[in-house]
Parts: sequence; C-alpha cells; structure tokens
Amino acid sequence: MRQFFTNGRIFSGDQIVLGYGVEVEDGVVVALSPSEIPPENCEVIDLEGHLLAPGFIDVQVNGGGGALFNDSPDVDCLETILKAHRQFGTTSLLPTFISDDWDGMVRAARAVQSGIELGLPGLRGVHFEGPYLNVDRKGIHQAEQIRTVDDAALKLLTSDGLGVVVTTVAPENVSSAYIRSLAEAGVRVCAGHTAATYEQARAGLDAGITGFTHLFNAMSPLTSREPGVVGAALEDTVSWVGIIVDGHHIHFASLRVALAAKKQGKMMLVTDAMPSVGAENKNFTLQGQLITAEGGRCQSAQGTLAGSDLDMAGAVRNTLMHLDVPLEETLRMASLYPASFLGLDDSLGRIAVGYEADFVLLDEELNVKSTWIAGS
Repeated sequence: MRQFFTNGRIFSGDQIVLGYGVEVEDGVVVALSPSEIPPENCEVIDLEGHLLAPGFIDVQVNGGGGALFNDSPDVDCLETILKAHRQFGTTSLLPTFISDDWDGMVRAARAVQSGIELGLPGLRGVHFEGPYLNVDRKGIHQAEQIRTVDDAALKLLTSDGLGVVVTTVAPENVSSAYIRSLAEAGVRVCAGHTAATYEQARAGLDAGITGFTHLFNAMSPLTSREPGVVGAALEDTVSWVGIIVDGHHIHFASLRVALAAKKQGKMMLVTDAMPSVGAENKNFTLQGQLITAEGGRCQSAQGTLAGSDLDMAGAVRNTLMHLDVPLEETLRMASLYPASFLGLDDSLGRIAVGYEADFVLLDEELNVKSTWIAGS
C-alpha cells in the first residue's frame, strides 16, 4: 500500500519544513518530496495544516488505560497499555516491570515475547526496573522485593525474542562483571534507585551502564564535595538520562540546570506512567498500596511518589513551556533521542527515507490529532 501525507508541516527530525509531502510504501518512508502534489495510485492523507512528527518513544511505562504490567504480566495487559498511550502520541514503548518476585519477572518476559511474536503495534521490548536496587533509595518499590542478583537473571534478560531490553540497577549493589555481561549481550543497563557515590557510578559507567533512570529521583544528589549519581550522570558525555517533566518529580529550574549541563542529545523524555494515564478512574493499587492520582501527581498514602499520571504529549508540552527548549529539540527528546538510546535510530525517530512510518500529528497546542505505526 502506498500513502502520501500532504498539506501539513513536516518535522523530519532535523527541521520543520513546509510544502513537502511524505510518501510511504508498506509502512516505510520512501520519499520526503519538496512537493505536495501526490503521485498516482496513492492514498492521500490530508494533514489539514497540522504538524507531522516522528512518533513518540517512551522507555519507561508501568501502565495505562487502567492496567498495570506488574499486576497482569500478560498480552492483554500489554495491548491495553499500548492503546492507552498511543492516543497521546506514543508509537513505541517499553512496558516496565518494577521490582517483584522471580516468577513475576519470568511471566513478564514471556508476555513480551508473546506480544512481539503477535506483532502488537508499538511494543519494542521491556524494561526491568529492579529488583537489583538499593533499599535506601527504593521509592515506591517494595523493600522485600529488592535483593541481590538472582542466579538466572543474566539468562532471562538476554533471552531471545524480548526486543530491546533495558534494566535498572544500583551499581553499588551489583558487580561490574554483571553489568559488563549484560552490556556485552546488548542489554541497556541504567543506574537508578541508587545511593552510589560518584566513584561507584563512574565504575558502573566504565562497566557498561549507558543510561540513568528518572534523573534526580531515587538517586544520590549532586553536592559540593560528593557529586553523587546525579553529578556522574550530568558529567558523562556518552550516557543518556531520562527525565519526568511533570512538575512533581523535579522542579523545572533543576531541569533547566540539568539541560544546560548535559551534552545535547543525551536527555530524553520518559513518563514513568501508571494505570491512571488514559483511564477514567485515576486511583489504583500498586503491590497492595492504594495510589491516588490528583492534579497529575501519583502518590501513596504516605506521600511517596508512585510513578506518574503523565503522558508523552503532556511531557512535550511541559518541556516546551517550562524548560525553554525549542520545539524541534523538544520533539527530538521525545523521539530521536530515546530511539538512539535503544539503538533504533536507524529506523525510528526521523521522517526520512528508509525509516518506519511511525508518525504523530499535532495541532498548534501540541494536542495529538492522529498517530500511525508502520503507516497504519
């Protein structure tokens, strides 16, 4: 099937262009044409003057549409989460399984393998956030689930059919050999829920850590004499950091400082979304704890932040409005940079020849009008 997207502004991943059309065949971009006149025998898609951008990519999604991956690690749950986030412009995501027992981890892995085999649109892999963390920085994670590395962990995380695998660990509580083995097998290892010193964080980076999970949150801070994990993350020029731009997890001023410090291209938007995103009922249960979502903030009865009620379109709007980031860079933080972190930037994150036709259509207020995954 051939399609021609016309009568809109096109963000290629580099710049916004006018008067161009995008030709798609079998789910792949085959031309970015400096003409809005469609070729013959194409389905013409009128963008009505709106902005066509690469679809958003979210590497940390706990739930959505009332579903939580930890509660129901199965294909039906994955399908619900994917549909819930797609309405907010997310065309690729990693369902995230937080610290839990070994049986739950195995079920989560099998669900993702089945979902990928079935071709669930937008499912790109899995993120295991824990359980090999530091209990002192556990956040909402259950202390009894945080533990040393299970004997079969390496085998599970490097199983075939999982797509791109991300795992969050506390580098002070796992060995450099474990990190190195994961990295050499292609797993994206992140530091998070960690009380590591700067030196311990640097050792983790040297061993193969390539990312930091929700910068500032649940990690040792940057101080005058101890740079901590935050300092290591901002100083490093190779690794990526995820940020939750909801106004609750991090003060906008702190994020502006971080953006000024971190190498451009290495900061990506994440939601850390919970079941409340895309759901009418904003309250839910997380591992036995009642979580309330009010005013965009998800928290336990004790006031502990428990993920977010943020969607990617909202993160994009907040970044543009509160962080003084230009629109083009904001869109890259939601698409190209996470694609690069996942090693998928040769096929996702741009509207360019040879790239998958994963698009989001945005109006002037950056509300989502429509999405396409592989042209559909």
